[in-house]
Amino acid sequence: MKVLVIGQGGREHVLSWKLAQSPKVEKIFCAPGNAGTARDAENVDISDSDIPGLLSFAQDNQIDLTVVGPEAPLVAGISDAFRDAGLNVFGPSKAAAQLEGSKQFSKEIMRAAKVPTAEYRAFTHVEDALEYLESREQEAVVIKADGLAAGKGVFVCSSKEEAIDAVKTIMVDHKFEEAGATVVIEDCLEGIETSILAIVDGKTIIPLETSQDHKRAYDGDQGPNTGGMGAYSPAPYVNDDMMDQIIEDILVPTVHTMKRQNCDFSGVLYAGLMLTSQGPKVLEFNVRFGDPEAQPVLMRLKSDLFDILMAAAEGRLGDVPDLEWDERAATCVVMAAEGYPGRYSKGDAITGIDAADELENVKVFHAGTKLLDGKVLSNGGRVLGVTAMGDNISAAKLQAYKAVKNIRWSGAWCRKDISDKARD
Repeated sequence: MKVLVIGQGGREHVLSWKLAQSPKVEKIFCAPGNAGTARDAENVDISDSDIPGLLSFAQDNQIDLTVVGPEAPLVAGISDAFRDAGLNVFGPSKAAAQLEGSKQFSKEIMRAAKVPTAEYRAFTHVEDALEYLESREQEAVVIKADGLAAGKGVFVCSSKEEAIDAVKTIMVDHKFEEAGATVVIEDCLEGIETSILAIVDGKTIIPLETSQDHKRAYDGDQGPNTGGMGAYSPAPYVNDDMMDQIIEDILVPTVHTMKRQNCDFSGVLYAGLMLTSQGPKVLEFNVRFGDPEAQPVLMRLKSDLFDILMAAAEGRLGDVPDLEWDERAATCVVMAAEGYPGRYSKGDAITGIDAADELENVKVFHAGTKLLDGKVLSNGGRVLGVTAMGDNISAAKLQAYKAVKNIRWSGAWCRKDISDKARD
């Protein structure tokens, strides 16, 4: 079988790496890929936004399964184009991808499904949004750009002044362009965050192992939101009873409601949750593997990923046997470029990746990298996801940071406390 993975980040590297382990897969292509996917697959110089080009490549090369990594092409309708051409594709339709592509749509689905989430209001005029903020007694609030903003369109505000600044950043400064034409203002939930990823084919839901992301830039959850500075799996706060509750109260009603609204969901349903004193509540839905959650979760997966994703693409997920998991824990530490999540430098030569990869139970997943004259250069804000396994979360953390110490480039930095929440 031949597989095409679309995207160029850490998520796409771990997908390529894990899919290549299937005895049924003879060839992996990654478009456009990065310096890491060049090792574990064959890179194809086609942008993940070039849907006609990707479709032509898949047809010309008789691709058996296409796996779409990032959210933007899904929201743009890439899965519809591939399905209309009679090709197997793993990823939701354009209509279903609105679950991530529009925060307002997502909230409306949750309301219709009676899924527990924060109270919210949506606004298309800045004056109305500011008037609402002034009228609120509770100052803590979350401000979200409605559309896709590469994980940076969410502002957690502890004061009215911060909230007003966030609304103006989105709606007056147009920092996120069209993605900020509508803002969603939510009550601020308190508790412990966790990420639940499930494979769905419209009828069957298979949850993956739990994980926890670290969105804030700096240690102790300080600083601005990022695309994710690291993750670990499993998240010890989610026991079997809580997972049953999450499936029953969140995943199942969401999938059923999407079906009733003619938005059948097939792909990854990612629920970002806050475990509150009233139970799990949804912070956001995504429609693809999380990055960096995919790195530790898929590193622990022992079942054949190709079999799972192909079954989902063909609508026969109910035939897949129970997934097998490595009982050990995994931790992913994101190494970022100087300046991230603001303006950051590119083109710095990276050394020490091979030395890190040679350590036991370590895999360095590339995110923002490129190859030039045989050298690996930084090419993004989140550059590497250094991932390690251990007998427990502490051991996995220790091994991941041991690997981090081998890697160098100008301005490289990372959080030092990834997975510490598991022991708080």
